[in-house]
Amino acid sequence: MKTLYEPQFEHDACGIGAVVNIDGKQTHKIVDNALSIVEKLEHRAGKDATGETGDGVGILVQIAHVFFKKEAERIGIKLGEERDYGIGMFFFPQDNYIRAQAKKMLETLCEKEGLKFLGWREVPVRENVLGKTAHDCMPAIWQCFIERPSDVEKGIAFDRKLYVVRREFEHTSFDTYVCSMSSRTIVYKGMFLVKQLRTFYTDLQSSEYVSSLALVHSRFSTNTQPSWKRAHPNRFIAHNGEINTIRGNADRMLAREETISSPVFSEEKIREILPAVDTTGSDSAMLDNTLEFLVMNGMPLPLAVMICIPEPWKHDDTMDPRKKDFYHYWATMMEPWDGPAAILFSDGDVVGATLDRNGLRPSRYYITKDNELILSSEVGVLDIPESQIVKKSRLMPGRILLVDTKQKKL
Repeated sequence: MKTLYEPQFEHDACGIGAVVNIDGKQTHKIVDNALSIVEKLEHRAGKDATGETGDGVGILVQIAHVFFKKEAERIGIKLGEERDYGIGMFFFPQDNYIRAQAKKMLETLCEKEGLKFLGWREVPVRENVLGKTAHDCMPAIWQCFIERPSDVEKGIAFDRKLYVVRREFEHTSFDTYVCSMSSRTIVYKGMFLVKQLRTFYTDLQSSEYVSSLALVHSRFSTNTQPSWKRAHPNRFIAHNGEINTIRGNADRMLAREETISSPVFSEEKIREILPAVDTTGSDSAMLDNTLEFLVMNGMPLPLAVMICIPEPWKHDDTMDPRKKDFYHYWATMMEPWDGPAAILFSDGDVVGATLDRNGLRPSRYYITKDNELILSSEVGVLDIPESQIVKKSRLMPGRILLVDTKQKKL
């Protein structure tokens, strides 16, 4: 049924944060500090008139192998080694029959794609911490486990298979939202106040839940309909600001689909994935769709970010000509996604942050003596002794701050 509500007019004004151990060392402290950051960003998080329901809060972290191995064993699921399995995080309808149909559909699609489905886990939550509005529309939250085939490499190759399954599932199960489906990362989010994220998901309270990186987001919807699925992070990004060129960006992505080809997917498989962009989503979700599509088709995540969110290169006479040629080349294939916007992004191995070329969503970061990077929309989100800080700086318009936890460098 057609309503007066039009999703293309949605914009947000939010708080973002990231904590990363540059050496790739996984600890619960990373998760705990990230949750502390988002709890300090309450003034950047919207809430309803009752003050009991938030616009949305969430966290993206690495899959904690030891934690999930133990949790899976409790329900009779045997997981392999780290990254030998993927985890899907689902918001299902509360209706038992519809949920059972959706679950069966996912299991069937896994079999179709040659993936072994291992089982379901109902995510333990504390419903009593929710406000009435959030509780009334709360989804049934489940995780699934999918085994990596022996002939598929760990990392992006396996995630690509999971991506195909998810896209096929999304074409058939409109009442279900997939927060994430990956062998590297997982997203916990919902319609929370900032302090409810930690208390709602008991997984995040476990000392065995470790990660070397975490992205957090508190949502302030300026003219948006809050919902569980519209909370951030998305599958690759957390976003502060808005994409004011979104209608043109989305239209151009749709227009490309007639002639699109892929170096990694067959023409038949590409048709199963398309459309790359869900135009009913928010501006942030559509940018996330685009970056994910580029990455799954073989492009490194930092490169995908650079071509979607370029520097102000055209009239910069001081820029290296080779760099200008780079931007000029990619500008023939991708229009800039202009904000103002600050973007955090991660694929589970690298973590990055950038401002669009307007530079109107400032973010600052510290690097500490124990080789951790702490970034947020503003300073003061974590109490760090001055003696522990080795560097302070800020994001620059069109420039990327990037941490590679595998290469252990900034």
